[in-house]
Amino acid sequence: MANEQAQAPLSIVTGAPLSEEAGLGSLTLAGFMTDVCQRFSDNEAMCWKNLSGVTRRWTYAEMYQECRQVAGALLAAGAGKDTRVGVLITNRPEWIISVFGAAMAGCTVVAMNTFSTQHELQYQLHLADVEVLIMEESVASKSFVGYMHELCPALEASVPGELQFAALPYLRRVVCVDFDSTQQGIQAWPEFLQLAPATPAEIIDGAIDALSPMDRGFIFFSSGSTALPKGIQQTHRGATLQCWRFGDYFETSETTRCWSANGFFWSGNFCMALGSTLSRGGCLVLQRFFDPDEALVIFQEEKVTMPIAWPHQEARLVECPGWESADLSAMICIDRNSAYAKHPSATSKSWDQPNGYGMTETFTFVSGGAGSKIKAGSHGPILPGNTVRIVDPETGEVLPLGQAGEIILKGPTLTPGYLKSPPEEMLDAEGFIHTKDAGYFDEEGNLFWKGRLGDIIKTGGANVSPAEIDAAIVEHEAVQTSFTVGMEHDTLGEIVVSCIVLRDGFSADEDGIRAFAKQTLASYKVPRRVLFFSEEELPMTGSNKIQRPELKKLVKGRL
Repeated sequence: MANEQAQAPLSIVTGAPLSEEAGLGSLTLAGFMTDVCQRFSDNEAMCWKNLSGVTRRWTYAEMYQECRQVAGALLAAGAGKDTRVGVLITNRPEWIISVFGAAMAGCTVVAMNTFSTQHELQYQLHLADVEVLIMEESVASKSFVGYMHELCPALEASVPGELQFAALPYLRRVVCVDFDSTQQGIQAWPEFLQLAPATPAEIIDGAIDALSPMDRGFIFFSSGSTALPKGIQQTHRGATLQCWRFGDYFETSETTRCWSANGFFWSGNFCMALGSTLSRGGCLVLQRFFDPDEALVIFQEEKVTMPIAWPHQEARLVECPGWESADLSAMICIDRNSAYAKHPSATSKSWDQPNGYGMTETFTFVSGGAGSKIKAGSHGPILPGNTVRIVDPETGEVLPLGQAGEIILKGPTLTPGYLKSPPEEMLDAEGFIHTKDAGYFDEEGNLFWKGRLGDIIKTGGANVSPAEIDAAIVEHEAVQTSFTVGMEHDTLGEIVVSCIVLRDGFSADEDGIRAFAKQTLASYKVPRRVLFFSEEELPMTGSNKIQRPELKKLVKGRL
């Protein structure tokens, strides 16, 4: 028996060589923008209803020229290779123009979270050593201008480009895209762009040509639940590989009109919305931040074909007074199980959204693909260039094929490291990152994700995946969201507890939810307790992930 086990196939799967992957263009951010703008120059690239309520549209050619203008302004201001440019902007044209303009100048883009508090903003600016900050004036109740003046008292009397403040020693210039004239040390967007003519076109061309796919292109911030967020560095290659791939996964085209109100400062939305759309010559329909009533109007006015939203956002759309009467017939790329596909006007009811496995550290997927090509229940095959292993989380030993353990991986989109952290804190001796996710491979090499290792519930000797339980419970018509945790128990080790938010206007009780769960879940997976919360009570991170340690504290108090 021991000999048979030793000869069993191991859980090691490597994707095809990256050099054999079809459909890729330039692997620098500046090259990506140049490629798509040359290929689709006359197509509509993006549209946005500005703060005055006026809708403006950009062709790819116009978008490209504005990116070059930002690059020229940055180079004229003294920025260059690896200068850290912070972008603190919601989903509006200036985010795209600033990011790709900074990339053309050779700078590293620091993608800053617009949900940030003043304290979090200070942390991001300091950790990333931001030298130039391009920002909005305010978002909802957050005044970024006010935050910056409080964080940096020297700003008010400073001259743009000459700021000096010991607590943010590298910050030299703050630019506001909503200002018409420079005020209190913050440079107005038009005045910043007026610097561009000082940079000759051949210098911008030279900067673009000098870029390497292995240069650092981005710094993203993780959404840690307990510790401070980590600055995750990403190369141009990592970002652009996923942009080219996601066009294939979402099966987009030049007729795609993609809406999303989720921040491009999250790598997932950058790939799903921006990458999938621009790589195929489609149009980005921009909304600063999610407002369901406004979104419903945008869907119809702009004939959106592909909405990108979180499930809880879909739930809020359904609750809008105008939902039932809305015309959503233009929507094509809508998952068959989504609220859009169930809408009375829906004409597309058979499309499956892409699925895969990945993380911010890998700039999204290391496995996966188009929904129509993924084995049901799996997270797909391993993508080109990646190697994934399933190991014993305690010993690190590679496990036999089919056995669940910890997912470890490496590949071409893996971050080169966390800011200001030694590589050995992230990678093992062979260069693999240990994800703390549980999973296994089937015989065909498809990866199955089972949840976080720390989240797996061990009840009565059996392992239970919270994700599986939540997926079953949210099928109940009254349930908006569900988060399941394991709580200590004297005899069972842990018991299963589901924390639920109900849809507006619906009611349910604990016995009813448990009875519903019993219809699809094995008895040991059915929650022993069901607790009800309001959406505001749940401890969530900025990227809409549950903070499980905090949730467990709430549950313990209830129990």
